Amino acid sequence: MKKAIVTSVIGLMFVSLMQGQGIDFFHGTFAEAVEKAKKEDKLVFMDAFAEWCGPCKRMAATVFKEEKVGNFFNQNFVNVKMDMEKGEGQALSGRFNVSAYPTLLFINGKGELVQAGVGGLMSDEFLTLAKNALAKADNAKELEKEYAAGKRDPDFMVRYVRSLNRSGKPSLKMVNDFLNKNPDFNNPAVLKLIYEGTTQADSKVFDLLLRHQVKIKGLYSEMMFQNKIETACLKTLENAKQFKSEALLQEAKTKLKQNVPDRYDAFEVEADISYYQAAGEIKQYLRACNNCAKKVAKKDANQLYQLAKRMESDFATDKNVLTQAEKYASKAAENGGLVHYYYTYSTILFKNNKKKDALTAANKALELAKAAQPQSIPGIENLILQIKG
Repeated sequence: MKKAIVTSVIGLMFVSLMQGQGIDFFHGTFAEAVEKAKKEDKLVFMDAFAEWCGPCKRMAATVFKEEKVGNFFNQNFVNVKMDMEKGEGQALSGRFNVSAYPTLLFINGKGELVQAGVGGLMSDEFLTLAKNALAKADNAKELEKEYAAGKRDPDFMVRYVRSLNRSGKPSLKMVNDFLNKNPDFNNPAVLKLIYEGTTQADSKVFDLLLRHQVKIKGLYSEMMFQNKIETACLKTLENAKQFKSEALLQEAKTKLKQNVPDRYDAFEVEADISYYQAAGEIKQYLRACNNCAKKVAKKDANQLYQLAKRMESDFATDKNVLTQAEKYASKAAENGGLVHYYYTYSTILFKNNKKKDALTAANKALELAKAAQPQSIPGIENLILQIKG
């Protein structure tokens, strides 16, 4: 019997603070997905799962629903889910040698396997796997030769720019130069180039995307357009962090609010926390975390837990940060009552030199683990030993 891959660690229970659209899965046959990928110059991502597989269900309920995962996968792949024990999944299981679940497959427009991963992954691991698949399928060198030889038609430029962006190579100047010389904004290929060339919100190409959005939305779905806006704003946020520019931070937030207001609250708190953490500005960071607790996490135990865990990680020795993180961890444990909530609450109390309270929280985590999560017991017992010192 085929065997599920199960990774039993507390970290598998983490979910992103920013939950949004997630991966949009294509509804059709495998052949139709491959054909669609070929036309769009993409890879197929296939979630090869089994109905009874626990890690498959976890990824479907958490990782696949994360906004950052959805943005990346919807932009770069045609995504399909296939039950390997039903319908055409049985034949695909043999074709791609699927022997454990979940198996995460990346397939090119010829139906050939490019990359595979096995087992339940966290979002960052999953994104790394996907980026490796894109790197393996990268045809940028071939396209670069054609570009150097003088090829400049709009359809070619769309393919080349898409390839450069997937490879993490700069394309913005190239796109600007082409659009300055070829301002035919009624040409679908030129509109597609604007879409593909929009990599950051602080750019002229982004402004063109907005100016011609009605026509561009006729070529892409509303969700893809919104994802493009958010991805560009996230890149501007990264620029803000790199150059320590609050002006760019504000520009990223303003443009997201103006164009995708439904996603603004989550984006605002994530942007502020991320920026001020990178800048090492504790007061602003704490204000951003408090804003997150009020606007996004509210009374949600899981999100309060994540916020506390993140704060503990971001500033592991700062007394003010740990004091505030303790409050969120306490609410998470009280409202959620899960093993990892009490474990994290205990670690933060211990760092705050509240050994008696830390021991109480750790013992509560141990009690819960014995009933529902025995694989966590060794880690909790080790924490108790540290507290007793």
